[in-house]
Amino acid sequence: MNASVSYSASNKDEFELIQSATDYSLLRDEQGWISGRFYQCELTSVFQPVFNPGRSQIIGHAAYIRSKSNSEPSLWPWQVFSMASKDEQLIELDRLCRAIHALNFYFNSTSKTDKLFVEVHPRLLESVKDDHGRAFENFLDLIGVKTSQVVIEIPQTVNRNWKLLQHVITNYRSRGYQIAANYSGTQSDWMVELGSLYPDIVRITAGDLTRHSDLVSLVETIHSFGSSLLVRDIETSIHLVTALRNQADFLQGNMLGEPQRAIHALESTFISK
Repeated sequence: MNASVSYSASNKDEFELIQSATDYSLLRDEQGWISGRFYQCELTSVFQPVFNPGRSQIIGHAAYIRSKSNSEPSLWPWQVFSMASKDEQLIELDRLCRAIHALNFYFNSTSKTDKLFVEVHPRLLESVKDDHGRAFENFLDLIGVKTSQVVIEIPQTVNRNWKLLQHVITNYRSRGYQIAANYSGTQSDWMVELGSLYPDIVRITAGDLTRHSDLVSLVETIHSFGSSLLVRDIETSIHLVTALRNQADFLQGNMLGEPQRAIHALESTFISK
């Protein structure tokens, strides 16, 4: 069910005030959906619901960037980011994407408790030495969204650098964000290796979950540190059953809801799918 709110005159006025207070190149279509420009590309958001199986409810949405280049076919996100060869270009692009996601979430969500899941580019985490999330926090303050409503998804490639991973977790958490890290490896002591800085959410693909040699130990370890388990990329009934049997806290995947230009209502459930 599409629960997007109608775009009223007050929404339009508010958008214009927000736009005037930022340096982002933002656009708005007739339905009120926000996009932005980076070079010749028009960038916008799609959202995939994240479910809580215990409550049979949507608890948030993962945001992904989509683009088109003039009248050309849409570009993949990696193609867009490949155009940002310099660090300052990458920082500008990554921040623009998160601003677009936040605006579409802010203007189209009917719930003030839903979580917004946003990715950060691994190169950005290396380029910005300190104060990760400060610029995004300033933008969220402008539109009235609390950082506690945002889940920052740390790319799996950062797991190779434990010092950097711990540093960015500390930075983002100090500003009130929730943190989602991607599980990597086959050992259940992966959480232990993180030290005392555990993510709020551990994300694992459904395929990796079904192939894991000791699921019980893995899930118990994640929960013992106070983290929640999010199983993503759920594509089949086997994926779904495995996630439910192993006490996954959150579920995400095309079987439950594909990314689209819509914010789904909190009352939606996945049980009937």
